[in-house]
Amino acid sequence: MESLEFDKPIVFFDLETTGISAPHDRIVEFSGIKLYPDGHRDTKSIRMNPNMPIPKSATQVHGITNEDVSGLPTFAYYAVELAEFFGDADLGGFGVSRMDIPLLETEFRRAGVEFSRMGRRIVDAQILYHQLEPRNLTAAYKQYCGADLENSHSADADTEASLAVVQGILEMHPELPRTVEGLNAMCNREQENWIDSQGKFQWLNDEAVIGFGKYKNVAIRDVVKRAPGYLDWMVKSDFPEDTKQIAENALRGVFPSRPQVPENGE
Repeated sequence: MESLEFDKPIVFFDLETTGISAPHDRIVEFSGIKLYPDGHRDTKSIRMNPNMPIPKSATQVHGITNEDVSGLPTFAYYAVELAEFFGDADLGGFGVSRMDIPLLETEFRRAGVEFSRMGRRIVDAQILYHQLEPRNLTAAYKQYCGADLENSHSADADTEASLAVVQGILEMHPELPRTVEGLNAMCNREQENWIDSQGKFQWLNDEAVIGFGKYKNVAIRDVVKRAPGYLDWMVKSDFPEDTKQIAENALRGVFPSRPQVPENGE
């Protein structure tokens, strides 16, 4: 990488995982490129068994199924090898600061192998991209409508502009859905597993879990047993009514039941 100056190795890497929660999810595939100041590079790609089911939503992203990893070693088997690959190198990738690095640190910790971002410099292409390319309505209007947005941040102008941007996006990207239903699915993928209107309760592998805070991804049933006061606090706090109703029901022993989605949309 001639344009990048560096005085120690840097590993650009990417993870494919069962999800985005560092405490809960696992790595199913690691790929890394280790660049050295003298110009040479090492590469490593490993697919592994996450020791937990890969959700269909994750498979839809990376294409790796439970059958693909059946019988493969887990992360712990490769932990020492990967730690040696990283060495004391700096880290790089796209979006690694928010998800990949925390998940990697957690996996190493489970395996009992030392690894930390501490003392390492991080080059995150996503952060650089977002800093250099404005991600606001004015920038979107310029890109998709070919003009400067006048009176930005006035309600009338912004409303007209948002409508124009959607139209511009659809004209520029014929591969996108043409229905409100299809666009809704694209815009609200993270809400697919929400049980209540704000995602304070969510589905995780068909188990109803807490969706935020110190009990994030912990089953509601377990919170009732271990910390019922947390749900009682939710009932008495300023949460939406549907959220409080779920918490109140759980304290009475009534838990959400995930609706079954008919096959083939029938």
